[in-house]
Amino acid sequence: MNIPDLLQQFSRGDTVVAPGIYDAMSAAHAEQAGFGAAYLSGASIAYCRFGRPDIGLVTMSEVAETLSNIRERVEIPLVVDADTGFGNAVNVQRTVKLFERNGANCIQLEDQTLPKRCGHLKGKGLVSPAEAMGKIKAAVDARTNKNTLIMARTDAIAVEGFDAALDRAERYLEAGADILFIEAPNNEAEMRTLTSRFMDRVPLLANMVEGGFTPMFDTTTLTEIGYRMVIFPGGLVRARTLMEKEYFASLRAHGWNQPYRKRMLDFKELNESLGTQGILDAGAHYDAENFND
Repeated sequence: MNIPDLLQQFSRGDTVVAPGIYDAMSAAHAEQAGFGAAYLSGASIAYCRFGRPDIGLVTMSEVAETLSNIRERVEIPLVVDADTGFGNAVNVQRTVKLFERNGANCIQLEDQTLPKRCGHLKGKGLVSPAEAMGKIKAAVDARTNKNTLIMARTDAIAVEGFDAALDRAERYLEAGADILFIEAPNNEAEMRTLTSRFMDRVPLLANMVEGGFTPMFDTTTLTEIGYRMVIFPGGLVRARTLMEKEYFASLRAHGWNQPYRKRMLDFKELNESLGTQGILDAGAHYDAENFND
């Protein structure tokens, strides 16, 4: 499989659409659907692995383990949510090195204080612009592959206002960020203002959160506005959560799965999706009978 990396996708003018994932199966399904990248969402790990909200409870090692499992399964570029870098600039460097070894193609760092929280929750706090710049520079210096991209996210719109967010973005670009993620603009006018300022200098990311502060647009419209990367970080979790609630309600009400059957894969279909037969066939090459005298 010859999948272009993120720099190649940007250079040929693509808008990179990266659906949110949280484990190897969701990553495999994103790849099978034809997406050129996927976004490993820290929020989605919290939701699906721990059944907890996105309020800074997930650790660096837990993200790294999840990332490693995903990279073993898929080849598409992975954009990884590294929250605040899990500490100061030294922690950021350790995080970047570990995530890069485990298969990250782009590492996202944000300027919130600890404990951080979802960008579309209220009550966030920010570190100083200078501290955030130091962490971004530390991330840039720590990477070993020049094609590993560092994404700088600012949550300043909700805390300090729109103009302050633009100023922070300028400073993060100065510190070496490869992609800018200005979180939670409140309307299309704000989105167009920030893209008009930065789009000719650096790729910008749009974060589409159902029910969040930012208006929802399709990828074609976001491209016209000036975004080069679009993530839907929690869309799959929201779909899965509704499905799970409906499935368990049906099983509880009916006592078996037949009323829900049309919305399920059967055993054969699931194994086809997993590629089970191909793995068994590959393993047969090493069966003992092939090495008997």
